[in-house]
Amino acid sequence: MHIDHAAPEPPRRRAGITAVASFLPGREVTSRQMQERITAASGLSLPTRVLERVTGIASRRVAAEGEYASTLAVGAARAALHRAGLAPQDMDLLVFASATRDVVEPATAHIVQAELGSRAHALDVTNACNSFVNGIDAARAMILAGRARRALVVTGETPSRAVRHTPVGLDQFRDGFAGYTFGDAGAAVVLEAVDRGGIVDVDTETHSEHWSVGGIFGGGSRHPRGDEHTYFHGDGSELREVFEKVGTSVLDRMRQRTGLAWDDFRHILVHQVTMPYLERFMELTGVPRDRLVVTVPELGNMASATLGVQLDRVHEGLRTGDRVLFVGLGGGVSIMTMVWEKA
Repeated sequence: MHIDHAAPEPPRRRAGITAVASFLPGREVTSRQMQERITAASGLSLPTRVLERVTGIASRRVAAEGEYASTLAVGAARAALHRAGLAPQDMDLLVFASATRDVVEPATAHIVQAELGSRAHALDVTNACNSFVNGIDAARAMILAGRARRALVVTGETPSRAVRHTPVGLDQFRDGFAGYTFGDAGAAVVLEAVDRGGIVDVDTETHSEHWSVGGIFGGGSRHPRGDEHTYFHGDGSELREVFEKVGTSVLDRMRQRTGLAWDDFRHILVHQVTMPYLERFMELTGVPRDRLVVTVPELGNMASATLGVQLDRVHEGLRTGDRVLFVGLGGGVSIMTMVWEKA
């Protein structure tokens, strides 16, 4: 009797991160300096060291005159390509994924590409502080679909340009307070198809009914011009309440689906707004502090560049098989998880 044996299915390919880099502006601004500037310009009498005491942020990096979102992205991109041993011409997909852009049109990806000298398919992805992780996921999908072999995903964040340094009265100071957490940074990753490891799990949860809780509302068709809408508006405590209300369901699903516990991750990278916010995250989720890469006290809230900067800080020490969990939190409101295993 003849029995036909089906050929074994080939292993499913994945997209993996093969190089990482970040880029920080050289200029440092302490919370004390920022508070002195605000009080000098506005005449407000603020409690001593209130910015640092409330946020836990001692300093942040700020882009200089002539430095833009694209500048920070290009700095990180060049470093990532160098580490990968690749040239800009080796990329066939370039994704600029950021809450910040140089101009409304064209896509900032084209400005980055012109500086690099590459000829890849170039596009922007934007979703507040989740932009960079969304960009990685979009590039991953295109690699798996056969649309790209190698992708360069970059972010350049300059949210310091949306900070109100001359508030008129305490109400305006409170409305713009979340902006005083901002710091500028760039990050980049190279993605390629891998035979083992790679990005093994992605999940998202979106609650768009809260889109108006905080943001920078100028530059679009609602408010195309006008200084008032160029500043960040929002109540940090209200944003925190929204995230707490949404809860930990996306993290719970990830753990149930993958069977992974917190100790199975070498590092857990989480978007960091303030130190109290990060401490509340640990309290709600049970994530151990020793798994975190804490950047907010010295670098502030770097918007979507936060996770890229954290990954760059630990990437060199990772070994094959080490897992890293990305936890993105973004206005809108969206929450995102991504599990990556180093090949």
